Amino acid sequence: MTHLTIDPVTRVGGHLRIEVDLTDGAVSDSWSSGTMFRGMEPILRGRDPRGAWLLAQRICGACAGVHGLASVRAVEDALGVTIPRNARSIRNLLMGSEFVLDHVVHFYHQHVLDWIDPMSALSADPAATATLARSTSTRGRSDTAAFRAARDRLAAFIATGGSGPFVDDGPGRSTARTSPETALLVMAHHLEALDWQRRIIQMQTLLGGKSPHPQVHLVGGAAVPVPWGGPPPLQPGEHPVQIDQRAPSALSSEGLSLMSTIVAEAKAFVEQVYIPDVVAIARAYPEWARIGRGIGNYLSYGEFPLDDSDAPRLLLPRGRVMGGDLARVESVDQVDVGETVAHSWYTYGGGADGTLRHPTMGMTEPRYAGPEPPITTLAGSERYSWLKAPRYREEPMEVGPLARMLVASVEGRGDVRERLEDVASRSGLGAAALSSTLGRMIARAVEAAVVADQLDGWIRELRATLASGDLAVADLSRWDPGTWPAAASGRSLGEGPRGAVGHWVSIADRRISDYQVVDATTWNASPRDAAGRRGPLEEALIGTPVADPERPVEVLRTVRSFDPCPACAVHAFDPGGDGPLGIRVRAGAGR
Repeated sequence: MTHLTIDPVTRVGGHLRIEVDLTDGAVSDSWSSGTMFRGMEPILRGRDPRGAWLLAQRICGACAGVHGLASVRAVEDALGVTIPRNARSIRNLLMGSEFVLDHVVHFYHQHVLDWIDPMSALSADPAATATLARSTSTRGRSDTAAFRAARDRLAAFIATGGSGPFVDDGPGRSTARTSPETALLVMAHHLEALDWQRRIIQMQTLLGGKSPHPQVHLVGGAAVPVPWGGPPPLQPGEHPVQIDQRAPSALSSEGLSLMSTIVAEAKAFVEQVYIPDVVAIARAYPEWARIGRGIGNYLSYGEFPLDDSDAPRLLLPRGRVMGGDLARVESVDQVDVGETVAHSWYTYGGGADGTLRHPTMGMTEPRYAGPEPPITTLAGSERYSWLKAPRYREEPMEVGPLARMLVASVEGRGDVRERLEDVASRSGLGAAALSSTLGRMIARAVEAAVVADQLDGWIRELRATLASGDLAVADLSRWDPGTWPAAASGRSLGEGPRGAVGHWVSIADRRISDYQVVDATTWNASPRDAAGRRGPLEEALIGTPVADPERPVEVLRTVRSFDPCPACAVHAFDPGGDGPLGIRVRAGAGR
């Protein structure tokens, strides 16, 4: 038996350590450890709930605004606030554009480098690459000159010494089986995606004020200016040219048209570039449809409300698929969510660490018992992660794009099912192959297409509502704390690009008395629970073949298929402080 430690795992959001045992060339046991701790929940205690979102969304910036929106929704639930239709559309656009952006960035800049050898692209024939591109996509930009330019750009970067996957460290460095032309095709799109990001971020900035961390979330709606009739008056010292160069108001006709153009570009990139590249990778590695299968339990809280009712229809539905049974979807109730710290560096006290506690009863009391430097193996340690272990009715659950697409497909969403079957078929795979490492990759691409299709609908919805004279973007009838009950509690169950996101808030005497977050990576990368059951990522690694223990890229393929973000998943604070914790900015201190 061989024991491997990968620390840190790169190209993920935060600090992650993976340890595996290899027996006969395959993973026989695994441990996932979130090695970084930070604090947000205790920081929020004692604060005004109306401003909680500004701090909550700083949990992580990898997916912009996800925790900010979750926090606002939780407070609105506690205070009984109903937002206007325009605010719903604005929120859906901000979150939807983030889903599409995050999925594309994950594939090209985090995951695909595990499947190709970028160095081999330097020996590719640009003309043959252009022919390959035209065989996989109807895109008009697949010409020889474009791929020659991409090859030259890549060669120039590699010549500087590069970093990571761009360093030629000798033969045997990769188990990639893709041809040089496929490598050049994907790397050309890797470079193009760097520029593509700027356009969709332009939309997020126009609508949200900045990205990451949009500044327009508001308890009651959205703080987006309504259309104005003309340019504002010149300020002292301003020149008319400065007015001409200003970005249009997001909700003006010009702003909505600009966003529609950006959405059309995003849809074309997803359909004509992203999905064909996913298909190319899947066709090169068909055995990975049987690797990384995991636990077979899938959970989706659902996201993107499509109407303004108390129980709105959701673009991505809520539900569970249990035990790999793709014949039915079971219901989800937040009362059945619990967390245990049996194998985490926390304590519930009184010997109750193995107890599943609902988030409203959760505690964040550190009990670090890890090895002192130099770090030794965590395998066999009683406690080995800063992540807690969430469970649903005591069962570990996988969350994320695969969970959402399976729930939607099984529930009867025909468009999702057809897209999944189409991409799986083009990849040479059957629907049963989706519960795998490749399946996560395919589901992420399909979800990007499903959400991108809906974005322009929300823009049209905004345009029609504003044209009717309904300019409301917020309901501030409960803004005054004098209208609040003495005590209230609320929750938000929604989704981020990486999976289910839950926020629970308690309010007493107009201040936050307790706050808890259970994030997607808390679900996926959790340690074992009190019964010794592995978390979803740990379980998915079992059986993974590793050709070269010195370069265990196969382990990383499955790890990164979850797109883990330990920065979102950890909970900690200074045990010596009473809270709320203060934040000070010192002038002249630098970055």
